Amino acid sequence: MANFRALLLVVAGLVLLVAKERTMAADFNFYRDMSCYWGPQNLAVWNNGQNFALSLNNISGCGIQSSNQFLFGSIEMQIKLVPGNSAGTVTTYYMSSTGDKHDEIDFEFLGNVSGQPYIIHTNIYTQGVGNREVQFYPWFDPTAAFHNYTIHWNPSQVVWFIDGIPIRVFRNYQQYGIAFPNQQAMRAYSSIWNGDGWATRGGLVKIDWKNAPFTARYQQVNLRACPYWQGSTAQCSASTPANWWTSPAYSKLSYAQQGQLMWVRSKYMIYDYCQDEKRFNGKTAPECSLPLY
Repeated sequence: MANFRALLLVVAGLVLLVAKERTMAADFNFYRDMSCYWGPQNLAVWNNGQNFALSLNNISGCGIQSSNQFLFGSIEMQIKLVPGNSAGTVTTYYMSSTGDKHDEIDFEFLGNVSGQPYIIHTNIYTQGVGNREVQFYPWFDPTAAFHNYTIHWNPSQVVWFIDGIPIRVFRNYQQYGIAFPNQQAMRAYSSIWNGDGWATRGGLVKIDWKNAPFTARYQQVNLRACPYWQGSTAQCSASTPANWWTSPAYSKLSYAQQGQLMWVRSKYMIYDYCQDEKRFNGKTAPECSLPLY
């Protein structure tokens, strides 16, 4: 009987957690939680602030940012990328602090010629230093439907997810002298812009402006992260029940997630800075010799 009651409590807790997460997702409102910092004429918002779209034409792109800064948690966006011939366009979704020594966690979606796959470009900057690019082909058509792109960031690791599947992880290896983004608050950003100098086949394929405007659409944004106020670094890092991201369950990938990560890397990864010794004159970054997860 005691075991049955315990099971009921666990189930009830899970139901409440799911309900809470759904409420938090539905609570997003663009007018309150985001602002446009570039190209407001190319921004469309509808459905009471639940949905929005960013467009690029030959005059301007568009960029948005979160009203709050965050330190740890999960930032999720469901995005439907530019369809058709999107060559030369770059749609971005990232977290970033400010200044020369900024931290940054990137998703960038590099457009394609019709019939060719997008490239999902990821990178991370710590203390202003990047050069940690890893790229993938998607295993789905990112223009046909919305897909969930999540940046999960806590004191132990940064994980990039697509539809709940981890595609990349960057562990906290500060004990080995490797910088980790755990001191600077970041805002969430998204933008669409002209990157035809490099985005498609190294810049060989330019934007065909006859296809403009190029539009990326968004829905179900979920800002499940710690709002940062001056001096609240310790508060956002504290191992408390309220800071769910500090739970041991999120400190490393589960066994199942490790399998998913390796499946993505083996099937869909097309570039990894840790495997590019030529670029780095025979040397790779120190984290490349440490466990991946």
